[in-house]
Amino acid sequence: MKRVGLLGGSFNPAHQGHRNISIAAIDALGLDELWWLVSPGNPLKDGAPDMAPFEARLASAKRMARGSKIKVSDFEAREGTRYTVDTLQKLLCRHPGNRFIWLMGEDTLSDFHRWKNWRELAAMVPIAVISRPGYDESARAARAMGWLEGFVRPESQAKDWTDWSAPAILLLRLPPDPTSSTSLRALDPNWHRHAADEGPEPDGAPPSSRRALARPTK
Repeated sequence: MKRVGLLGGSFNPAHQGHRNISIAAIDALGLDELWWLVSPGNPLKDGAPDMAPFEARLASAKRMARGSKIKVSDFEAREGTRYTVDTLQKLLCRHPGNRFIWLMGEDTLSDFHRWKNWRELAAMVPIAVISRPGYDESARAARAMGWLEGFVRPESQAKDWTDWSAPAILLLRLPPDPTSSTSLRALDPNWHRHAADEGPEPDGAPPSSRRALARPTK
């Protein structure tokens, strides 16, 4: 049995914050691997003018994941799924020997009730909600938490998640990282046009993201 975490997202672009929280989650949950599921198109972000092409986002995720237990996947693009519940159904069918836990950020939890068949999704696999700076109150007040609060598990049992029956949700407190894809795009809107031609920095961060973080703000 392989213990696998799943983190879906646009990765527009993938950045050091994604890597840091993922590595911390691998340790906290005792994961063998954490799969980044790069979305070909988030239904809640349809029409976003700053969404980079899928190939560029996938490449940025692969660069950022190098040298770690993070595995980057184009599963949704290959299987043609757009909604997480459909992706999970196919993953569970394709990998019956794995145990999966879904990871999401606190900033995502406030929109969870808008996801397709979100209660069905929550009943498929345990969920770990990763803390994000500034989102603690909004996460606890999230509409979905009105239903999920009865299934909250103590953080002290984080590594025992394979013993849980879904629905089960864990609020995981990891070292805070304020980095966001939104801020990186604001500093470097055309990151995807030149990132593909560059190799990774020594610490694994895409050069475009490094430049954006180092650039002084106005």
